[in-house]
Amino acid sequence: MSRGISFLERLLDAPGPSGFEFRAARVWMSEAESFAECWSDVVGNSYAAVRPEARPLILLAGHIDEIGLQVTHADKSGLLYFGGIGGWDPQVLVGQRVRVLGAHGDVPGVVGRKAIHLMEPKERDRAAKVKKLWIDVGAGSREELGELGVRVGDPAVLDAGMVRLAGDRVASRAIDNRAGAFIVLEALRLVAAQEGRAGAVAVATAQEEIGYAGGGARASAFGLSPDVALVVDVTHATDVPEVDKSEVGDHSLGGGPVLTRGSATHPGVFEVLAETAEARGIPYSIQAAPRRTGTDADAIHLARGGVPTGLVSVPNRYMHSPSEMVAVPDLFHTAELLAAFSERLEEGLDFNRN
Repeated sequence: MSRGISFLERLLDAPGPSGFEFRAARVWMSEAESFAECWSDVVGNSYAAVRPEARPLILLAGHIDEIGLQVTHADKSGLLYFGGIGGWDPQVLVGQRVRVLGAHGDVPGVVGRKAIHLMEPKERDRAAKVKKLWIDVGAGSREELGELGVRVGDPAVLDAGMVRLAGDRVASRAIDNRAGAFIVLEALRLVAAQEGRAGAVAVATAQEEIGYAGGGARASAFGLSPDVALVVDVTHATDVPEVDKSEVGDHSLGGGPVLTRGSATHPGVFEVLAETAEARGIPYSIQAAPRRTGTDADAIHLARGGVPTGLVSVPNRYMHSPSEMVAVPDLFHTAELLAAFSERLEEGLDFNRN
């Protein structure tokens, strides 16, 4: 497990906001090349395959992008204004340290806001808005920004590396969803050790956080035309105060993977996942998704003529913050479940609904 945690830390710490995933993708690909056939595509997806020509073929998808920031304007005083890449709670951004991914390398900066001492009483009660924040890298002019290699369009990430917490828990700004990209590769590693006939392709998909048209997942599923797909993402852990379990279910850190039932997930795939988890003694919980899942499953299940798709999620505290938290055993339990599911494909499973 120590080898796996080392890889997880390298993956989580590599910056890679949606549309700019290449540095994280290189870390993932470097690990994958030690045991799988690898390639990438123009969208930014990274692929690792074991027996890719075999049938049935399973697609294991976990998106590798993270939420981030993008410079929208550089004013004459050297301050940078920005927009969010993906969904941010602006309150989380106030006072954060950031890394701007400039042309000459990473440029450290801080997120600025008017000091509370200078605010009118009514301002203090208002929630912060992104348009009222800026990034200060210490430059005094646009010219200095140019010398630093910073320009409009540059992405940025919060400067927060992975931390190991008490027990078996870790926190990072990029759990959503480097955890999924990590899991699908660990699952593929297990598949590679199996003497099976089915093929498997793990895909670190791009642009999920901004993938209103399906992101990289849609392109990967269309190109591979798999017989079945398992998507791995994170979901809200509900073992913290002020979360209504009647709305989002009962999912706790250390409680194992979360299996989704809903319109974008295939009922037959769900049943095989649940049966496999029970047979292997893997703890799990169930989540309902009566509409869209908000994950790559929404795009993959409708690719080409349709792909029987399952969604397996990891409970995650503090979603879309610098300190997202998961329990490490949940990651490895999920990888084990995916690999065990792929073994069962050789039994001639038929996912036609009629």
